[in-house]
Parts: sequence; structure tokens; C-alpha cells
Amino acid sequence: MNLLSIENISKSYSEKQLFKDISLGINEGQKIGLIGVNGTGKSTLLKVIAGVEYADEGKIIKGNSVRIEYLSQNPYFDTEATVLEQVFKGNSPIMKLIREYENAIQCEDSSNERIMQLSHSMDELNAWSIESEAKAVLTKLGVGDFNAKVGVLSGGQKKRIALAAALINPSDLLILDEPTNHLDNDTIDWLEQYLNKRKGALLMITHDRYFLDRVANEIIELEGGNLYKYTGNYSVFLEKKLEREEIEASTEKKRQSLLKKELAWIKRGAKARTTKQKARIDRFEKLSEETIDISNEKVEISVAGTRLGKKVIELEHIDKQYADKKLIVDFSYIILRNDRVGIVGPNGSGKSTLINIIAGRIKPDNGELEVGETVKIGLYSQETYHMKDDQRVIEYIREGAEILTTAQGEKISASQMLERFLFPPAAQWTPIAKLSGGEKRRLYLLRVLMEAPNVLILDEPTNDLDIETLTILEDYLDEFQGAVISVSHDRYFLDRLADKIFAFEGEGNIVQYVGNYSDYKEKSLDKDRNSISKKESQNNDNNKAQQVRNKEKALKFSFKEQREYEQIDDIVAEIEGKIEELETKIGEASSDYTLLQQLLAEKEEAEKLLEEKMARWVYLNELAEKIAEAKKS
Repeated sequence: MNLLSIENISKSYSEKQLFKDISLGINEGQKIGLIGVNGTGKSTLLKVIAGVEYADEGKIIKGNSVRIEYLSQNPYFDTEATVLEQVFKGNSPIMKLIREYENAIQCEDSSNERIMQLSHSMDELNAWSIESEAKAVLTKLGVGDFNAKVGVLSGGQKKRIALAAALINPSDLLILDEPTNHLDNDTIDWLEQYLNKRKGALLMITHDRYFLDRVANEIIELEGGNLYKYTGNYSVFLEKKLEREEIEASTEKKRQSLLKKELAWIKRGAKARTTKQKARIDRFEKLSEETIDISNEKVEISVAGTRLGKKVIELEHIDKQYADKKLIVDFSYIILRNDRVGIVGPNGSGKSTLINIIAGRIKPDNGELEVGETVKIGLYSQETYHMKDDQRVIEYIREGAEILTTAQGEKISASQMLERFLFPPAAQWTPIAKLSGGEKRRLYLLRVLMEAPNVLILDEPTNDLDIETLTILEDYLDEFQGAVISVSHDRYFLDRLADKIFAFEGEGNIVQYVGNYSDYKEKSLDKDRNSISKKESQNNDNNKAQQVRNKEKALKFSFKEQREYEQIDDIVAEIEGKIEELETKIGEASSDYTLLQQLLAEKEEAEKLLEEKMARWVYLNELAEKIAEAKKS
């Protein structure tokens, strides 16, 4: 079933045309990934589809009953709201109803009739389960304090709260702009599974290639103002895009050949007197106009680094903690000249702290950090606050270097390097404030590389960078003559980059693994399986030992067991009676949500106790039978 149709929409900002006359249909069950170079208008297209912004031309057709939920890159937050209040701030009917019901039961002036009406509406919309689902999703996303004020949380935590709100709000079309940013690897794994099980349609921007490959069943690419559609996941997209570009190149080659022939004829002095001759002149003009853009600009990086000596960076018995939380405990490592290290771990575990210690930005509490004399560190951090909004693009790059020598010995100016990074001459005098988030990240990356470092330290380099830039960055790192250390949640990037993984496991404990991210995950799973197997083996040994001890004992009740045996039937009957009584009360309290939750919790506790007592009943009766048999013999 079609949920939404986009017909010939166009959008421009000032003189920049983002997209023109593009059309798209979104159907039930589709999971669409939107990709393209930063600054092409991907986020703007999502805003137009979500109704946050309007197109300059064209129209969007959607059914009145179709519900859309949208997660933007910069969601609004009420700093005074609690986590749960922020999650329930959606504008859908179910969110409004939950807020109305919560306000009614807390207000002393609310009539019983009003509360009953709202309770009935809650039943009809199945709203009772929303709060428990919200808590489950928040917990999975690493947000455990539901009553914390939003204003005191970190930017990453706020983004996860906004993601939770988008996920739990019932919708037919879920639109997500960079949902994997600020999530650790395990949480991304969970989000993949959640979205795969979700029944509604999905439209998302993400630069996580594994995520696209495992979740999307259609890829749309925004390129040069046009929209290209590919049925299949990211792997299929790569194959089909290559085919499309080969066809376009072949078509352009044929067009150029025809154009040369027509040009030769025109130069011979064709007279526009006959219909036939006029038709050939018209044909020439038409061929001249029908240009196909196959330039397919690529980000090229081949910067020569400065010479690196034998001694790079050595860390000896490093400790670091903030308040009572230990982030790094007794960590030692000698960074080698061509190291490729990936750093992983849960959010807040200390990954950024470690690379800031390595980069010399913060000092450890204990331990020694030694840096070689020839080391020149290039740090690509998560923050771009050092960029001045009123500064021009080219001025920012020239602060790093005016001229750069490539790995091939070629001298390149700052302006030429900007062109290689998809900043054409017309855009180089643009104020930084007018750049998109992704364009700022791309510019910042160029600035770091312009300074010709020989040790690269990258903190979440894949955030906000488009896939094309990431691919070329990975190619550059393959050839980079120096050490590379990167914190990243991008599993594909870590598989390409790393030959060692530093994993934060437990409080302050950093475990070193040889291999890339996939190797680390396999070894980590093996370790977990071995741990479970060892625990089960120990439990079996303990059980066997207990059985032997029990056999060695004389078959008789202890004083405590004798008393318990005499009372167990009455205890079981009493618990069963209590459960029946609770079931009656639950049936009567269906409209009182607060009381209902309390009764359900009591019933769950009673059933758990009954299960324990029944296990004791079985044990005591079997023991009584054995004692009776032993007396007979």
C-alpha cells in the first residue's frame, strides 16, 4: 500500500539548487536508505517529506490516516523536562492522550468521570504499554535514569532520548536522520534488530555501511540535484551504481562522437536553406545542449606526512578517573610507527579520554607519557567549535598551510586541495556558518591533513561524513606512512582500518585484541561462551558434590524441615487463595491504571513465591517418601 507520493519537488537555498523535479513513492514495508555527498540536500529532503519544511515546487500526497514520525539531527529539548516527559512530548494522538491522562490523575480537581473517559481512550489506543516500552528502549539505548532532567545530560544522551521518542511513537513512516550517531557498537547491533522487526516503512540517512546493508531494502541516492533509486541493500546499490555510471559514460562517448561529426559538417559551411540542412543544424544544437554530468568528482587525498623517527608514543601505567569513576586503570602500550588501532567500548567508558591523553590534551592522574621528537600529531576530534562562523572556507584552510606537497612530490595550493575536497572555487569564499554539518566535518578533516601529521588520532571520524568521503579517507589511511589511532562506532570503518582493537571492558580495564573489529567480536563472543561454559561446569561440579554429601547423610528430616513439611500444604493453599483474590481485584480495576500496575506487580510476586514453595513441597514430600521406605527396610 502506498503511504506517500512525492511529485516533481524542487528546493533551492539562495543560488544553490539542492534538488529539482524529483519524484518518489514510499510504500508499506519499505526500508529506504538515503545517501549522497554532504551538502547535496539529504537532510532538507527529509524535512520536506516530514512536513517540517516546504518545497519550492511540486507536491507531496499522503493519506489523512498516515502517521509520520521524524528524528532530526538537531531535535528540540525541554531542559526542565524529565527523560520520560521528553519522550512523551510527541504530537501524535497517543502521546497527547498519555500526557492528558497523567495530568488528570495528578490533578485534584479532575472528576472520576473524566478519568474514566481517558482510561477508556487509553484502552482503545493500547496506550498502557507505551510507558513500559519507552523504559525498555531507553535502557537499551543506555539511558537508565528516567527522572533525570534533560538539561543536565550530555549531547549524546539527549540524542538517544530523541531516538527513543521516535521509536516508541506509533507511526506508519519513520524518518531518521543519522540515527547511529552517538551510539556505541552494541547499541547499533540492537537498533538493527529493532528496525528489522518493525513493521512500518522506514526512511533514513546513515553513513554506516553495515547498517545500510543489514536494514535497507532500497537505496536512493541524491546526486547533482537528481534522485536515483536502487532496489536492494547497500551491496546491491554499489553494483547497480557502477552499471549506471558505465552506461552513462558509454552514452556520453557516443554523444561526443556524433557531436564531432556534426561539428565537422557545420564547419564545411552548411547553408541553412533546405529543410534537411536546417534539421542537421538543429540536431547539432540539441546534441550540444544534452550534456551528461559524468565528472563524478571524487575526494582525493595523497598528502605527504613528515618523517617519523623510531620512537613514537609510549604510555606506561596510565591511570585516569573523574570523581569516583575510574576510566583508565594501569594501561601501558608502545605505539609503533605503522600501528592501526581501533578503540571501542560503551559510551562514557573513557575512549575519548584515552585519545586526549595520547594527544597531550589532558594529563593522566598517574603514569608516564613519552612522545618522540619527530612526532607530529594530527587530532581530528568530535568538536568543531574552533571554527569561526564568519571565517571564509579558504581562510580556514590557509591557516593550516598555504602550499602542500603530495606523496608524489607535487606542490598543491590550498585552493586546489579544496577543489579535491569538493569545494569548487565559487564555494571557497563561503562563510563557514553557511556550510552543512557534514561539509564542516569534511573541511575540518582537510585542515588536519593539510598540516602533514605523521600520527593521526581520530575521534569518531565517521560522524557526519558522507560515504564517498569515508571511502577515500580509508584509501588514504591504507597508504598513510605513520600511526593511526581511531575511536569509532563504525564497524565497517574499523574492519578496514584496524589491525588491533583496544576494548574498554569493565571499569577502567582496557583489553587489547589482535585483528580488526570482526576478529575482536568473534574473540569476545568466544570468551563469553567459555565463561558461561566454565560457570555451568562449576555449577555441575557443585551439584554433584552436594548430592554426594546428601547421600552420606542419614535419611531424616532436620528440625526445620520437619516443621516446614507439616506447614507446607497450608502455605501453598494460602498463596493460591491470595492469587485468586488478586485476579478478582485486577478484573475490577481495569480502568484504574495506577492500581492495576500495583495489583499486577503483587500477583507476579505471589506467583513467584508459589513457584518456590511448590518446589519445596515436591522436595519435602519426596524426602518423606524416602524416609518411610528407609524405615521399612
